[in-house]
Amino acid sequence: MHRTAVAILNWNGEHFLRQFLPGVVEHSTSVADVYVIDNASTDGSLTYLSTSHPEVKVIRLPRNYGFAGGYNKGIREIPHEFIILLNSDVEVTSGWIEPMMQYVDEQHGMVACQPRIRNYKDREWFDYAGAAGGYIDKDGFAFCAGRIFYEFEKDHGQYTDYDEVFWASGAALFIRRDAYILAGGLDEDFFAHMEEIDLCWRLKNRGYKIGACRKSEVYHVGGGTLDRQHPFKTYLNFRNNLYLILKNYRSGPVYLKLLRRMILDGIAGLRFISEGNWAYFKAVLRAHGSFYKNFMMMRRRRHEETPHVQSPNLAGMYTGSIIRAFFIQGKHHLHQLPASLFLKD
Repeated sequence: MHRTAVAILNWNGEHFLRQFLPGVVEHSTSVADVYVIDNASTDGSLTYLSTSHPEVKVIRLPRNYGFAGGYNKGIREIPHEFIILLNSDVEVTSGWIEPMMQYVDEQHGMVACQPRIRNYKDREWFDYAGAAGGYIDKDGFAFCAGRIFYEFEKDHGQYTDYDEVFWASGAALFIRRDAYILAGGLDEDFFAHMEEIDLCWRLKNRGYKIGACRKSEVYHVGGGTLDRQHPFKTYLNFRNNLYLILKNYRSGPVYLKLLRRMILDGIAGLRFISEGNWAYFKAVLRAHGSFYKNFMMMRRRRHEETPHVQSPNLAGMYTGSIIRAFFIQGKHHLHQLPASLFLKD
């Protein structure tokens, strides 16, 4: 048995399995076992796997548990030291696993990392989901090396070094299995989007490190479930950002931080109105309503995490405002942000 397992979550994704699984098998099986965690698919996925890829191990779940639930249940049945959570719509490249294994092995306290993620269709450009590694600003807004909000960078070699970041993308997340289990896995109440940021923040509150292994590269299709401009995704992003702060923020009074963030959300809502985007404005209102409804549940989660907070590692946090930098100062790329405002370990 290899030390590493590639775990692909599938639900009625036969078309993606046919397109990308052969490449995963070709470029992975010398150093990793390949698993498909199947969320009770009703298409031809299971037939395809059994007839075309008998070397792939299949974990059949009795029903569709969603992204977080499917991985949580599947990973408990995968006994390997390292797990790679890999989206089914990701094209991997030759030698993509070894640099991540070496990086996590050699860096003390490093428990997770991601490769450099390019866009599958526009292959010279970074992808929305993680790009070259994730950061977070003082108000809880997430952004990436290679992508800040809707501004993308072309990859011309500017992000090729290893670097400690704040979060790693769930599209291709290399993680120590024991750390994943210890932190409680992905939060199923997020439904979709930002579950990996929440997991990484919980790990960092325990003092662990998260990295960007930019010597490894993959290509991500993205947008398979929701287009990134869909109002429902806007709703999830605004709500889940509030969840993130309430659960994980430990650097000061959390309720003052939430108040500031809600004011910024209100400003964003007014901007949507000024642009005529009423659906997005309503999505922000719905997000806040859902947050209020689930406030006590997330507050309990915060209290459950409190005993595990030990010497939080805030490396990768940007102590400035990415909103101010992007929309007021016109700084759209990571290299334009002052390096002195990024916390180091």
